[in-house]
Amino acid sequence: MGGGGDLVEPLEPDGQVGPVGPVEPVGPVGLVGPVVGRPGDPAPRTLDDPAVTAKALALCVAEILSGAREVDSIARWITEDVHRHLQQRAAYAARARSATRHRGRRASIRVGSAVVSLPVDGVAEVSVVVHTRSHARAVAIRLEVRAGRWRATAIGML
Repeated sequence: MGGGGDLVEPLEPDGQVGPVGPVEPVGPVGLVGPVVGRPGDPAPRTLDDPAVTAKALALCVAEILSGAREVDSIARWITEDVHRHLQQRAAYAARARSATRHRGRRASIRVGSAVVSLPVDGVAEVSVVVHTRSHARAVAIRLEVRAGRWRATAIGML
């Protein structure tokens, strides 16, 4: 990773870190439809483009599996099931890293293209390409609208 633009910035005043990173959107970026809430909720707001959210999450997942980030840093953007799955994958990856010579080497990760499918209202299925020094990997993410924002309900990395 490079200079200061690679840092993840807090999304909330409480300092909680969200999936914001050095990702450049592919294609038009904007807002997607109003968020429908429950009666009594504040007025509906507009959702962010799911491609932007998915690309940021894909970067975070790659960083988690490389040991550069903790799963808890994206907890508010993923469901409990995804959190448990990533904890397990991170533990396996850490064991694999400890068995190799590249312990101190930090991965250089770059997010590539994203393809978004919107199968039904409030759901986005996104595939994102993540590039490292030696290879490219695909990250599949299912995003669903929960509490007025996109949350990952499934993540797989190939």
